Amino acid sequence: MDNLSNELHKLKIDKSKRPEARTSSGAMNYIVALILIAALAIAGFQISNRMNAAVIVDTVRPRVEASSQSAVLVATGYVIAHHKIQVGSKVMGRVAWIGVEKGDHVKKDQAVARLEDREYRAQYDQALAAFEGAEARLSELQRGSRPEEIERARHDVSRAEAQLRTDEAQFKRVEGLLKEGVSSLQALDEARGRAETSRANLASLQKTYELIQKGPRQEQIDNARSEASRARGAVDYAKSILDATEIRVPIEGTILERNVEQGEMVTTSFVGQSGAKGFVVTLANLDDIQVELDINQNDFNRIGPDQPCTVVTDAFPDRTYKCRVEEIAPEANRQKATVQVKVKFLEPDEFIKPEMNARVTFLDTAAKTEKVQETKLMIVPKRAIVERESGRAVLVISEGKVQPKPVTVQKEVGGDVYISQGLIGTESIIVGDQLAQLKAGDKVESRK
Repeated sequence: MDNLSNELHKLKIDKSKRPEARTSSGAMNYIVALILIAALAIAGFQISNRMNAAVIVDTVRPRVEASSQSAVLVATGYVIAHHKIQVGSKVMGRVAWIGVEKGDHVKKDQAVARLEDREYRAQYDQALAAFEGAEARLSELQRGSRPEEIERARHDVSRAEAQLRTDEAQFKRVEGLLKEGVSSLQALDEARGRAETSRANLASLQKTYELIQKGPRQEQIDNARSEASRARGAVDYAKSILDATEIRVPIEGTILERNVEQGEMVTTSFVGQSGAKGFVVTLANLDDIQVELDINQNDFNRIGPDQPCTVVTDAFPDRTYKCRVEEIAPEANRQKATVQVKVKFLEPDEFIKPEMNARVTFLDTAAKTEKVQETKLMIVPKRAIVERESGRAVLVISEGKVQPKPVTVQKEVGGDVYISQGLIGTESIIVGDQLAQLKAGDKVESRK
């Protein structure tokens, strides 16, 4: 019995002799195991999510076009404003205020900017003062002499006559005294001189009196009138310069570009110097827009004046706009072997923006439209068509999944396919490189 107790005692582990390092190593192994288990769980969750995640795809909507007129040519170009105006300034100055932003709609003659006008206002005030002085001088001459001036001249003549009588009497008195030997010859000469001076002064005052009674000469009035006219022209010029510090737009339209900020210099030249800007804003009427195209000379014979056509932009492929040929360049471009053609939008809307890419389909006006049924053709890019054993089809998004749709292709024009059956026009059609990897039922999501 004692031996059995000794053997059992030997089997017990002496915890007091176990190394401390073994305890730490076991805890560390336990923590590492927990981390690995958590990482595997997260990885599995992510893999599961990826397997169930939707594929991001590019989509387009079909464009609708009536088949009563067939397409003869498809070309690409850019949307442009028929008339784009860069609004500049007639005077040079610093911008004190600018009141429009890019995209704002403005009315004709609306003020969009104002320059500092202190110097120009001072010049106007100076010219106005000179004009008022010239007008006053002309008015004075036209009215003639005032009654008070005539009366004063008459009194001056009367005084001169009295003085002459006195001097002549004195002269006669001295002359008599000289004969009697009482006066000297010098006194006689002095009396004669005073009399002659008085006579000349009287004659001068009499002429002045006559001129005052007649008033100014016609030549003086004409000269004063011309001076007033010159001053009036200086006032008008100064006023026009002052008014030019308030920059107004010449037409109604939309601001395409705002070129200056408050505090910047504006120059009268469109080539800015020393940092000065040549124009304030760029303006265009977006109700009068066109598509500019370069048509190859080999295709030019398919286009004529006023030819109907349709336009679709890359930004909004589901919107089709009616247009017509507005302008054909009178000469070709020899280097590019093209002829420039412009087509006009007949009913533009807010979705059409200048510089957009656009595809123009020129229609055949000579087609026998009475023999063609008025059916609707759906236009999709050729890269949206997939070839299957059962025929051609497109892949559309239905409730977040891929759904093949068989289609009937009537014709192909350029990079477009005209579909007569299979589409209703509201589908989101998948395009791009993903078509080959997608199959029915795959989860997909349209790229925003």
